[in-house]
Amino acid sequence: MTQGLAGSDVQRIVVVGGVAGGMSAAARLRRLDETASIVVLERGPDVSFANCGLPYHVGGEIADRASLLLHTPESLRASLDLDVRTRHEVVSIDRDARTVVVRDLAAGTDETLAYDALVLATGAEPIVPPLTGLDRPEVRTLRNVPDADVLRALLDAGARSAVVVGAGFIGLETVEAFRHRGLDVTLLELAPQVLPAIDADMAALVEAELRAHDVDVRTATGLVAVEDSQTGSAVDVVLSDGERIGADVVLLGVGVRPSTALARAAGLELSPGGAVVVTPSQQTSDPHVWAVGDAIEVIDFVTGARGVVPLAGPANRQGRIAADAIMGRHVASQPVLGTAIVRVFGVTAAVTGPTSRKLTAAGVEHRVVHLHPGNHAGYYPGAESIHLAVIFAPDGSLLGAQAVGGAGVDKRIDVFATALRARMTVDDLAELELAYAPPFGSAKDPVNMAAFLAQNVLDGMLTTWSAADLDSVLDGSVLLLDVRSATEFRTGHLPGALNVPHTELRDRLDEVLAAAAGRPVRVNCASGFRSYLAHRVLTAAGVDSASLDGGLITLRAARPDAPIVMDSAHEPVMAS
Repeated sequence: MTQGLAGSDVQRIVVVGGVAGGMSAAARLRRLDETASIVVLERGPDVSFANCGLPYHVGGEIADRASLLLHTPESLRASLDLDVRTRHEVVSIDRDARTVVVRDLAAGTDETLAYDALVLATGAEPIVPPLTGLDRPEVRTLRNVPDADVLRALLDAGARSAVVVGAGFIGLETVEAFRHRGLDVTLLELAPQVLPAIDADMAALVEAELRAHDVDVRTATGLVAVEDSQTGSAVDVVLSDGERIGADVVLLGVGVRPSTALARAAGLELSPGGAVVVTPSQQTSDPHVWAVGDAIEVIDFVTGARGVVPLAGPANRQGRIAADAIMGRHVASQPVLGTAIVRVFGVTAAVTGPTSRKLTAAGVEHRVVHLHPGNHAGYYPGAESIHLAVIFAPDGSLLGAQAVGGAGVDKRIDVFATALRARMTVDDLAELELAYAPPFGSAKDPVNMAAFLAQNVLDGMLTTWSAADLDSVLDGSVLLLDVRSATEFRTGHLPGALNVPHTELRDRLDEVLAAAAGRPVRVNCASGFRSYLAHRVLTAAGVDSASLDGGLITLRAARPDAPIVMDSAHEPVMAS
C-alpha cells in the first residue's frame, strides 16, 4: 500500500476512460506500484488507439486498421497487469462512499466498484449544432475507430462529394483525406479564415494550398441545415448565404467540448466553460478524484488565461502527473503552450504559444516579425520556403511563433516551443547553436534569422510598416518605394510605387529624395530583406523610412484585397 495525496492508503484505483490521458495514468500507476488494483473502464470498443491517425486511415495512407489499435485489454493485462474493460460505462459516482456504478454495455448489467483513487479521463465530445438534418446517416464526426470505419464504408460505397464543416485541425486533415480518395470537397468555416489556431496572414497561405488542390473553400460561411437532395447527391447542405451544395458525406469538425456530464453529476467543480477544475497535481475539488486530458481546464503559459486545449501531448503528460500525485510524489503540471501542427497537402502549418490575435484580446503588448527563409542552404538542391511569424514582447521575451511551409517547419516550431518553455528572449534565440550542414539548414538558421530580425526591431535598427498600414501608405502622404528588380516590379506592384532596385539606390538617392519631396518613405520588396537594406541606406541619409514587414508575400496574404498593378502581359507573381 502506498500513501497518496488523498491522505489514505491507495489500494484500489479506477480510471474512467482510456486513450491518451487515461492509459498514461494507468501505465504509470502500475510502474509505480506493482501491488495496486488498477481497473480501466472505457465505454468505447477500443481502450488505446491512435485517434490522431484516423484521418490518414480514412484517406488510405494508413491502410491497415489494426495499426490504429495500439493496445488491447489482453495486451495490457499481459504487460502491465491492468484490468481493462471496454464497452463499460461509468454511469454515476458516489463520492461519499467512494464507489462508481459501472454499466456493462454488452450485457446490460450494472456493477459497483470501490476506489481509493479515481482518475477521470472522459475526454471531449464533438460539438453537434442543434440544426435540422444532422441526425442523417450521411452526417458524421471523426473521434474514434468506429467513426473512421463508417466514413471508409461511405467512401467505398461510391461517395463522390463531401462537405467538411469546420477548418480546424481535424477538418483540414479530413479534407486532405477526402481529396486523396478522389472526392469533390467543399470546406465551410464560420470564422473569416481557415485554421483559426493561427493568425490570419499565415492562415491565408494554408487556404491558398487548399484552393490549389481544388478544395472549394467558403470562409465566413455557416451551415444552416442538411436536407433532402435537390442536386442529385445523397443530401443537400444549406449554407448561411442560402446556397445549397450537394454532398454524399458531411463531416462535422466544428470543434469539441469537454465531456464532463459525469463530473457535473458528481458535484465536482467545473469552470464556466464546463471543464473540470484541477490543481497542478491534476486533483479535482474532491481529494480522492483526479482528472486529465481534454475534459479539464488548463492555463495558458503566456497569458495565464484558463481554457481547454484538447491535444494528445498535454493529455499524456497530465496522466503521468496524476499517477505520480496519487502515489505521493510531489509533482505539478505546467501551463500549456498549445503547440500543434497539421499537414495540408504539400504545406505544413504549426504554432506554439498564443496568436497575435489572442495576445491583443488579452491586452498583452507585443510585436510580430515575418520572414521567409529557406529550410536549408539555398545553394543545396530542393530548398523550400518556410514562412515564419515570431511574436515577442517589448523586453524581448518570446511569446509565440507560427510557421507555414514545406520541409523543416516541424523542426523550427519545436525549437521555438522549447525556447518558449525555457522563457528565452530573442537575444537567446540569436545565440542558439543549431545543427548545420547544407542538406539540413543554413549557417544562420531560420530561428536565428527571426531573432536577428526581432533584435533589429527592438534596438531601432529596423522600423517596419505592415499590412495594417496599407490604406495610409496608399493615401499619398508617403512615398512608396519598391526596391525589387524591374522585372519583378512589372509582374505586380502597389499603385503609385516608385521602382528603384536596391542595388541602384545609392546612385539614385537624389531621385528618391526628389520624389519624396519631404514625405516619409515606405519601402517594400518581396520578402522584406532587400527593403531592410534600402531602409538602412535611407536612414543613413536622414530619411524617415520604414520597411514592409514580411514583404509583399506577407502583405498579400494578410490583405488579399490589396490593389495590385501589373503589366497586361504579366500575372502578379511574387518572387521570394
